[in-house]
Amino acid sequence: MSTSPWFDDPYQLFRQELRSMMGGTSVFPFQRRDGQTAGGRTMGVFPPVNIYDNGDAFMIRAEMPGIDRDSLDVSSKADQVVIRGERNLERMEDADVHRRERDAGQFRRAITLPQPVDVSKVEATYTHGILEIIAPRKEDVRPRRITIT
Repeated sequence: MSTSPWFDDPYQLFRQELRSMMGGTSVFPFQRRDGQTAGGRTMGVFPPVNIYDNGDAFMIRAEMPGIDRDSLDVSSKADQVVIRGERNLERMEDADVHRRERDAGQFRRAITLPQPVDVSKVEATYTHGILEIIAPRKEDVRPRRITIT
């Protein structure tokens, strides 16, 4: 296991140099592909999510601070949940940007689940910057206990 950031993300140094040349602003689009580095970490994915499975449903919790509920859209089909939205950042009229680390713009995140869900029963709530999606499994793919006679 390496402790060098070069091995965890070989493009990190390149991104830092490019960002430095661009005056500290991000030069990469807000919408990024899912991807893992050689070190196994997921990089450049928004929104970050935790996915839980309680046997009856999948629960997805997505971190989205500062995003207006009205700009969010959640859709589901078969074994996939898609989160779309847009983050707008405030503009400072009488100030120059010294550092900008928060991205703005549209995003889309497609999350593939291990089993199909009942699309008609998927629910979503948004509270304090956390989007919570409950996606119940389809009845016919839930494990069923069989009595032996």
